[in-house]
Amino acid sequence: MLGPSWLVVDDSSNGELVAAAAAGDQKAWDALVDRFTSLLWNIARQYRLSPADAADVVQTTWLRLVENRIADPDRLAGWLATTARRECLRVSRRADLPRPGDDFAIIPDDGPAPGERLLREEQDAALWAALARLGEACQRLIRLLISDPPPSYAEVAVIMEMKVGSIGPTRQRCLNQLRKLAGLNGGLA
Repeated sequence: MLGPSWLVVDDSSNGELVAAAAAGDQKAWDALVDRFTSLLWNIARQYRLSPADAADVVQTTWLRLVENRIADPDRLAGWLATTARRECLRVSRRADLPRPGDDFAIIPDDGPAPGERLLREEQDAALWAALARLGEACQRLIRLLISDPPPSYAEVAVIMEMKVGSIGPTRQRCLNQLRKLAGLNGGLA
């Protein structure tokens, strides 16, 4: 456990720094910010946000940490990365909304044609119905692998109680079964 602020050093664990920062230790908070701010900026850059929006994402991510207690402070990097990605998506969606004064005549309609959208919705419904007919293990594996953000294979291995090397071949078998049930001919990756 950390003592007075002057004892905070770079080799402190994330859990120690979070606990000290929660107790009001400004140096611990500064150490966390120094340690993870570049990660947050890199995530924001991946979403090609404007500099102002990227700064908002970084600041909001830190605010979310202050507002929420995280269950496992030693997994802080993952928590911050996930929170930053969600903020990036929120900001990206907000940026795509029309604003007062936008000239709607010049906004292209890049969406699918109504018939294409209906076909896609029917295909999606058939795919979800086929997924529901798969065995429980295949359902769990596929749902894990399509989650956002996707977990690492090491995390999947722990959750599914299987070896990391078995995940890829098992995924392929499950997708082949899903293709058959959905009536798709090679349409799934």
